[in-house]
Amino acid sequence: MAVRKDVPQGTLDLLILRIIAHESQHGWGIMQRLRLLTNDVFQATPGSLFPALQKLEENGWASGTWGTSDNNRRAKYYAITASGRKRLAREEEKWAAITQAVARVLEAT
Repeated sequence: MAVRKDVPQGTLDLLILRIIAHESQHGWGIMQRLRLLTNDVFQATPGSLFPALQKLEENGWASGTWGTSDNNRRAKYYAITASGRKRLAREEEKWAAITQAVARVLEAT
């Protein structure tokens, strides 16, 4: 059974961009995909997800368009932009450097 944890601060944007890079998603879909991909370890609440999505839109890293969800509800679908893809690549590089540095310390002791 997985232990549930909050998404570490600073990584939610990265995770959202990675999820919408694959396909556009509405907010609920993004939350469910995050839970699925992390085996329920990370969960984003609407209180953290929607401000992050708004910030991604304001920065030009994601674009939102209104549509209809699978259950016939109005939903805003988010897609990554070209600028968002560049941002995602930079953030993935930073994350890789951080995780490698932590791994080196853990392996050395």
